Amino acid sequence: MGRADARRAQGQEARRAGRGGIRGLFTWRKILGTFFGLCLLVMGAFVALYMYVDVPAANAQAEKQSNVYKYSDGTLLARTGSGVNREIVDLAVVPKGVQHAFVAAENKSFYRDQGVDLKGTARGLLNTLSGKGKQGGSTITQQYVKNYYLTQDQTVSRKLKELVISLKVDQSTKKDDILAGYLNTVYYGRGASGIQAAAQAYYGVDAKDLDVSQGAYLAALLQAPSQYDWAVASPTGKKLVKERWGYTLDNMVDEGWLDGAERGKLTFPVPKSPKAAPGMEGQTGYLVEAANQEMARQGVTEEMREAGGWTVTLNIDKKRQKQLEKSVDDQLENQLDRKGNKIDATVQAGATSVDPKTGKVVALYGGVGATEHWISNATRQDYQPASTFKPLVLASALENESVTRNGDLIGLGTVYDGTSKRPVVGSDTPFAPQNEDDISYDNPTVQRAMDKSINAVFAQMVVDVTPSAVKKTALAMGVPDKNFPERPAITLGTMNASTWDMAGVYATLDNHGKKVTPTIVKSAEHRDRAMEPVDGIGGQVISRSSADTVTRALTEVVDIGSGREANTSAYDAAGKTGTSENNKAAWFAAYAPELSTVVALYGESTKEGGGQVTLTGTANSGRANGGGFPAKIWADYTLGALGGGSNARFDLEGVERGETAVTETPSATPSETESPSPTPSEETATPSETPSETPSEETTTSRPPSESPSVTPSEDPTGTKDPEDGEQPPGERPGSGILDQ
Repeated sequence: MGRADARRAQGQEARRAGRGGIRGLFTWRKILGTFFGLCLLVMGAFVALYMYVDVPAANAQAEKQSNVYKYSDGTLLARTGSGVNREIVDLAVVPKGVQHAFVAAENKSFYRDQGVDLKGTARGLLNTLSGKGKQGGSTITQQYVKNYYLTQDQTVSRKLKELVISLKVDQSTKKDDILAGYLNTVYYGRGASGIQAAAQAYYGVDAKDLDVSQGAYLAALLQAPSQYDWAVASPTGKKLVKERWGYTLDNMVDEGWLDGAERGKLTFPVPKSPKAAPGMEGQTGYLVEAANQEMARQGVTEEMREAGGWTVTLNIDKKRQKQLEKSVDDQLENQLDRKGNKIDATVQAGATSVDPKTGKVVALYGGVGATEHWISNATRQDYQPASTFKPLVLASALENESVTRNGDLIGLGTVYDGTSKRPVVGSDTPFAPQNEDDISYDNPTVQRAMDKSINAVFAQMVVDVTPSAVKKTALAMGVPDKNFPERPAITLGTMNASTWDMAGVYATLDNHGKKVTPTIVKSAEHRDRAMEPVDGIGGQVISRSSADTVTRALTEVVDIGSGREANTSAYDAAGKTGTSENNKAAWFAAYAPELSTVVALYGESTKEGGGQVTLTGTANSGRANGGGFPAKIWADYTLGALGGGSNARFDLEGVERGETAVTETPSATPSETESPSPTPSEETATPSETPSETPSEETTTSRPPSESPSVTPSEDPTGTKDPEDGEQPPGERPGSGILDQ
């Protein structure tokens, strides 16, 4: 053998030796031995843990504390949570079908398992370690142990204790006793702990009277009580809870607890409207709920809050709050006959008052009383703001330096065609809204159109600016994106918004275009944590000149326009009225330099489930528009809230826009003289007013405008007839605001 062959042989031998060494380290025997060794180690650790952890005494909410709510001056508003809304009932009281509904929803294998779900627990541990937070997967036994013996903390140690205690409880306790403990300890939302309290809170019955369908809803609710409560759930939340309700019933069929044919007959049991807890009477419940909602938006969950121990100081000014309540009583409630008049019984009032320099909500009116009407009329978003939206159309036009169809820059002196039912020009979506009482105006300026809330002018303006640009401006200023399509009809306020939302929007105008976000919580502190407060003042969302020009326009609305009921020499004021389609809502949104306040009336059916109804006939006064009761409430409140008046004046800059600047209040021509209105905000026609000619394009602003309204006489001079009852032109239905001032 040569040297080369010898070297090759040595190399091959070395490689064989190396492979043998690696194989020696990773043989199947060694791998299996290591695996079983680890398993034994884990099992030994678990056995040690099992021996170490005892079943503790029940916490039974023994350390539960009150939550304290205070006014901005530190005086007590309310104390909640000192007791638990729970009444323990025996399992035998709960119908068998309802028992099975909870098992079907939460833990189908409950009667067969050993009390734990190892896969679910492992998944929960991994999610806790990775910071993903709370995840589902626990058995009924585990949830009972967590509620009855442990805490809600999302920690590895708590999860391991839960596992061990669940195994021990399952061995020592009957399944029926575990289920009874679970049903009596779990939290259902609406302040209800336990199935008896939940049955009362959601259906107004005792637990023994629940049917299978209702029980399935309560079982479905447990996955996310705050999101699945039908009274406050979003459309997505309602869809999800209905799906889970169906899933629960299907599981009952699978387990043989419910007949398939009977399942097919069941319908979704819509819960009753919620009621405030005792001690939440009057405005207190509304204030506390608004604070709780803000805390939730800032990351303080319902579970964290319900554990108690919070001191929550609100921005609510006690004196201004009392003044707002008094103003509603004096200017509205004392005029109503809620028991003897069916229309009066449907009237709901809401209001929000904001400091435009800080965003603080200083006063709020949620309704006749939180224990009588739980849904807060101040924060509800199911009604339309109507023509209180028109100033935002103007703001967007100014901000975007938009021009008319004739190329004229839009400003307060720009002239438009004010013909009622005039089809808009330049829109793919046809739209021809009727002015109030079908009055037409000959070439009104934008200022005049704002004074009289002329629908035809703002319908064309929104097309000139483009609906998408108007929506962008509105969202930036604080209008919520709820039912907000990009179509010409948005000029009449066809989206949904609350007085809370619109108070922030108008406060932004008051604050020269800097974003104002209403905030009701001054501070929320707990022994273990604190809430990050909301910053009420943001950045510049529209320019100061745009905001101040809109303010200039709105001062004239109060001085001589539809909002003149709020006019007084005691303070500067700028505002806008709004009355929605079929008179279902009436608004007055306005501000003095130091205070932005929005007041609204809503027509709400007194039948179960509510529903929007007309306000026409309120207090036997014809149409209840924004310039009537809402403006009177606003004026009375603002005068009192400002201590009888204020010397502060609007500091306006850069208000000239367009080819003609408005520098003084337009004077009325003799033909423009109006007869007294049935209600202060209604603009009715006199016999001297003549019908207008056919619609024309916008005229230029270089010629002096004629602002005399040309009128097609209304068949209903009292203003009580809804123009919606008349013939509407083809195209897009105006939606909200067609009656608006």
